[in-house]
Amino acid sequence: MHFDQRTSISLQVLDWFKKRIVMGELKKGDTIPSRRALAIALKIHPNTAQKVYKELERQQLITTERYVLSRVTMDQSVIDQVRTELLNNAVKQFVGSIHSIQISLEEVLINFEKEYTIRKGSELDA
Repeated sequence: MHFDQRTSISLQVLDWFKKRIVMGELKKGDTIPSRRALAIALKIHPNTAQKVYKELERQQLITTERYVLSRVTMDQSVIDQVRTELLNNAVKQFVGSIHSIQISLEEVLINFEKEYTIRKGSELDA
């Protein structure tokens, strides 16, 4: 994982986990690495890994029992809520950047549909 220096590492790792869960790479009930294993794998401080896991627990995306590896939630409504959050954040960021350069909604929609179609086609080819 490559980290952006402008955003805290813990937020980037948290976002990475959320995306993997929403995309189904981490499925409901899957175990996730221990905090120590995550820190080693991502080359981050163990306290950062702990912070990420605490936040995932707070948002009910993972459950942790004493002496057992943490697991992804079984609650689909929590996953759906995070999916909506990620979508809303992406849309806000996109609209903010488009609005600042004064692009019309019509032009945005035309280009968005074109790019989306291209990407969808390249997924089918893969």
